[in-house]
Amino acid sequence: MPVDIFSALADPTRRKIVEMLAENDRCPASEIHKQFSVSPQAISQHLKILLEANVISVEKKAQQRIYRLNTRTMTEFEEWSRQVRLKWSRRLNAMDAVLRAEMEKMKQNQEPKEHDDEPKS
Repeated sequence: MPVDIFSALADPTRRKIVEMLAENDRCPASEIHKQFSVSPQAISQHLKILLEANVISVEKKAQQRIYRLNTRTMTEFEEWSRQVRLKWSRRLNAMDAVLRAEMEKMKQNQEPKEHDDEPKS
């Protein structure tokens, strides 16, 4: 089953790996392994999932595997997130306008009416 970016980033260890790669342009697998208290095999599994989701890429140099963040994927994710945030903001702004209008109606209904207090002739 293909791994999507949400599944890949759902795990805190994988998010930490992404943060590391965001700070360091390229990072060998051995350096990534050193940052965690789990086995190298466990980190390899995390790296595999991030690779499958296209969040990171790997380059083989001799005996080393050098990992880096896939900036295109992260940019696409950021753009998607921005679009969702804009849609959500528009909905919240519309709800705010409705609530303000309702509050104004309530305020007007609660104000004493001058002609109601005057004696009727």
